[in-house]
Amino acid sequence: MICFPMTVDGAALPAQAVFDVLDPATEEVFAQAPACTPAQLDLAFEAAARAAGAWAADPAARRDLLRAAAGAVSAARDELAVLLATEQGKPVRAAAFEVDQHALWLRESAALPLAEEILQDDGTAVAALVRRPLGVVAAITPWNYPILLAGWKLGPALVAGNTVVLKPSPYTPVATLRLGELLAGVLPPGVVNVISGPDPLGAAMTAHPAVAKISFTGSVRTGVAVARAAAAGMKRLTLELGGNDAAIVLDDVAPEAIAKSLFWAAFTNCGQICAGIKRLYVPERLHDPLVEALVAVASRARVGPATDERSRIGPLNNRTQFERVAALVEEAVTAGARVAVGGLAPARPGYFYAPTVLTGAREGMRVVDEEQFGPVLPVLTYREVDEAVARANAGPFGLSGSVWGGDAARAESVARRLECGTAFVNDHLTVAPHLPFGGWKMSGLGVENGPWGLDQFTQPQVVYRRRG
Repeated sequence: MICFPMTVDGAALPAQAVFDVLDPATEEVFAQAPACTPAQLDLAFEAAARAAGAWAADPAARRDLLRAAAGAVSAARDELAVLLATEQGKPVRAAAFEVDQHALWLRESAALPLAEEILQDDGTAVAALVRRPLGVVAAITPWNYPILLAGWKLGPALVAGNTVVLKPSPYTPVATLRLGELLAGVLPPGVVNVISGPDPLGAAMTAHPAVAKISFTGSVRTGVAVARAAAAGMKRLTLELGGNDAAIVLDDVAPEAIAKSLFWAAFTNCGQICAGIKRLYVPERLHDPLVEALVAVASRARVGPATDERSRIGPLNNRTQFERVAALVEEAVTAGARVAVGGLAPARPGYFYAPTVLTGAREGMRVVDEEQFGPVLPVLTYREVDEAVARANAGPFGLSGSVWGGDAARAESVARRLECGTAFVNDHLTVAPHLPFGGWKMSGLGVENGPWGLDQFTQPQVVYRRRG
């Protein structure tokens, strides 16, 4: 039975209790993870606080050590990929890509500038803007991309001079616990501490008095609770929450030319991706040919366990999510939607659900109004572009959106009207270290990535020196 320890102050922290971790492809226990106690949580934050001063004092060393950490992660790529694929459900190739992206984010973060800015230099005074580290960061990652999103948080937090206590989801703690061991072999003790435990642990982290900044990725409901906890101590916040991304297809594009891209923008990671396409708006005359093209792509997308090299789509990560997806489809069909492809779970162990394209869905159905977070795509028709934009912008979410058209300039003019953090043109789901990522409305607070994300982990300070 696999059981990695927590890492606190650069060393393994013995478990006083453990919890089971399931393989979603088999529904069987494949590992156990430590359940962090309140006293152990205190130890993790004490270690981070002790390490903060020395870590903040040497920017050049931080950059060198971040690059070394990236190298350690890359060297363990295959091991981490297997652990991640087994606990999360994604194919091993996709898990290996996620590990690669974590290392990339660490390297790119190490190169981010933190130079002083001169705001005034005249006969009266010299004023400089410096960016100071906040202190101890509580970083909480979700179960869909635990290793990638750990990189999004660790990279900028560390290069800014902060120390971190990192907690993965209890559904996917294993690869992150192993990551903690790897980082402890490179970074000074206490700079990165990795803990694990059932859900109440996250609430204890966000309320802990040692925390100066919370970086959380997860559901809107939990994000609201995190914001409430942060308010009492005026803790800084970055919240990347849910999305219900809309894609609008214009009338000057060939369905067969975009069907594959649309499909994978919706069904990557079994649809368990906050910034994936969740609603597809199509002109009435293109509806049938586009649905036909999507069905053809879905029919070729092999669903299977991570261990099968032919698998392109794995299972849903957990039973709760499996039951939610099945219920959303069943409700929609009962209310008049039709299943063009999928709509069923294979007769096999595991939380597998066939990629499902729905027609005849409409606003008012939960499968359209809510974030499905699974392999389901409702295709809706529209008559006028203004109508499609208004419907895409309706609702509480605003993470990403996209417009697909033959005339790229026209498509961009429509995309600029979308109320979301990233508006794509003939693309969706592209993320990169240099592109800020964040949401409007209930999709979050603040941004991640690039210098804008780095700023979220610093406190700007004006140093004003009068002349004479």
